[in-house]
Amino acid sequence: MYGLKRAVGLGLLLALSGTALAKEPPQKPWNVVVILVDDLGATDLGCTGSRFYETPHIDRLASQGMRFTQGYAACTVCSPTRAALLTGKYPARLHLTDWIPGHVRPRAKLRIPDWRMYLPLEELTLAERLHEAGYATAHVGKWHLGDPPYFPQHQGFDLNIGGTQWGSPGSYFWPYGKADRRVPLEGGHEGEYLTDRLTDEAMKFITANKGKPFFLYFAHYAVHTPLQAKEQLVRYYEKKLAEANARGDNLNGQQCPVYAAMIHSLDQSVGRILETLDSLQLTERTIVIFTSDNGGLVLPACQKRPVTHNIGLRAGKGSAYEGGVRVPWIIRWPGVTAPGSVSHQPIMTIDLYPTVLDMLGLADDPSHHSDGISVANVLRGEGSLPDRALFWHYPHYHPGGATPYSAVRHGDWKYIHFYEDNHGELYNLKDDPQESQDLTDRFPQKAAQLRAVLEKWLKEVDAQLPTPNPDYQPE
Repeated sequence: MYGLKRAVGLGLLLALSGTALAKEPPQKPWNVVVILVDDLGATDLGCTGSRFYETPHIDRLASQGMRFTQGYAACTVCSPTRAALLTGKYPARLHLTDWIPGHVRPRAKLRIPDWRMYLPLEELTLAERLHEAGYATAHVGKWHLGDPPYFPQHQGFDLNIGGTQWGSPGSYFWPYGKADRRVPLEGGHEGEYLTDRLTDEAMKFITANKGKPFFLYFAHYAVHTPLQAKEQLVRYYEKKLAEANARGDNLNGQQCPVYAAMIHSLDQSVGRILETLDSLQLTERTIVIFTSDNGGLVLPACQKRPVTHNIGLRAGKGSAYEGGVRVPWIIRWPGVTAPGSVSHQPIMTIDLYPTVLDMLGLADDPSHHSDGISVANVLRGEGSLPDRALFWHYPHYHPGGATPYSAVRHGDWKYIHFYEDNHGELYNLKDDPQESQDLTDRFPQKAAQLRAVLEKWLKEVDAQLPTPNPDYQPE
């Protein structure tokens, strides 16, 4: 179906451009592996500051590529970020602004807009662009972008392994839930763990396509709830936590053994993918991108304790604050990006699409509007990104307590507009990354300036706004 959806620009995409920089080694076309983790916080890795979670393989990936300290998700919840990754467009432009099917509060102060609960087939996805350019394409893991008519096989992917409409598995252990909510994987066995099984499937795809360019979109269900992990790993982290507490170690609020064990399995998965690339001699021509769909979950879902803590950042998943949208970003581009490099330039999920096209030397389709920009020159070590603002729009209520908001970041400044009481908050992220000091009264002109920028953008993307609810009943 995807081949019939869009023919514009096909001729431009059938071959790789010959305009790549001379410093990029001549070779076969690049392969692309995108690893998207669910609910992984910005500081949930060893290389980003965790003292409790162990992530040696992901840390090694960072040491071999570039880590972005100010990487963002396009939304504070999952489905919108996934849509942004595949289209390069803001969720507000797509009218896909909440996790599917969302959180309903019929008596809330505001009525949420009639938003879209699927990724439109009319959108030209990154998978379609690469498929048209001769790439084998596979989606492995979580999809969460609509019902069966909108599944990966209709959006540019040759294979859909494990993708369905659900945002979380019924269980992380075989058979992965009951009939009304399970991950569609067959041929498993008792005790089989979902992260491991999906990794097996991803490795099979890489091996089967080692002789041609491939695009693997590996979207983990982990580390989303339900919190379930392999018992041996849970016991390991229970012991580690007990020993740390006995010594009086400061773990910065990261103290959930089950969550730590889930991250451990995730890290092992990344290690197995990297090992597969090594064993097939594909490492030197495979781009690996690692990121998360939103910030870490801080709700007390781990034996009445927070699942994780986004160290040095305020709040978590669902929130307008940095803990809800700041996420890990690691890109390894062998022979091009300096190993162990670190960038402090802000990037976002919307940038992945144009960046991949640029890295592959593929011509852009002028009929496709992308809100993102390529960060390939930063990866090449050739300058900085152009001055721009980054935006978020969440006209919804989140189970964690967040109310409808829109936000903008420009330079060091961030402005958040909350719709329930029509008030704004202003922060300087350079001086106050924890967003503890609202500077609206101190810098009213800056607040007004950023609010104007935000309002202009909302109109440009035709953002859907919440409206007064005639059925409102105060709690």
